[in-house]
Amino acid sequence: MILSCGEALIDMLPRQSTAGEAAFAPYAGGSVFNTAIALGRLGAEAGFLSGISTDLFGEVLIETLAASKVDAGLSIRSDRPTTLAFVKLVDGHASYAFYDENTAGRLITPADLPAIPAAVKAMFFGGISLPVDPCGGTYEALMAREAASRVTMLDPNIRPGFIRDEAAYRARLTRMIALADIVKVSDEDLRWLEGPGEIEALARGLLARGTKLVFVTEGGTGAHAFSAGLSLFEPSHKVTVVDTVGAG
Repeated sequence: MILSCGEALIDMLPRQSTAGEAAFAPYAGGSVFNTAIALGRLGAEAGFLSGISTDLFGEVLIETLAASKVDAGLSIRSDRPTTLAFVKLVDGHASYAFYDENTAGRLITPADLPAIPAAVKAMFFGGISLPVDPCGGTYEALMAREAASRVTMLDPNIRPGFIRDEAAYRARLTRMIALADIVKVSDEDLRWLEGPGEIEALARGLLARGTKLVFVTEGGTGAHAFSAGLSLFEPSHKVTVVDTVGAG
């Protein structure tokens, strides 16, 4: 099983009611949640670990996971509210207003973590759960606890507007990159982490931090892969993009 560990939330997407009023429609989301959904739909044995509410939005998250054959049995349930992300679209570009204080996902601690069964062979971490505490420290503690016995992957999916303590977040990512077997970043993430420069040189900076394999996505250009002795590039396939919200 591949266990995805990180945020699950409800994206409130802008719509218009039948009376012509502005409205919001709830959709299950979160980058790590979407990773688990994608794995399940691709036929992989997939699991999901997060703090999930028992409220009505939490039930939407659980039902959405089940519909894609994702096992949520390791998730930590509580009666705290679900994280909400209200989305504003301008010329196809999304901006977000997050409501995350005192939520089921935010307030998980290392004491809440379950034992991870032997069936879990790989673990995926990332998303907006990492820059905030206590959940960020909890996921880091889980990765540190399990990295020696399982394949681990990190995709920080960095959102600068969500970071309150940049120094602490950078320190956390440095520790998690050293633990991870695989790190995936966008070219924007990479330059936020490593500064300006060419993609290969910056990716090798991540390899020097301790990870073994780095994937870099470069928007419409394509994707790169780097290891100690390997460098590959795959150009993108052109498509017409309708809406990237919820694409993970």
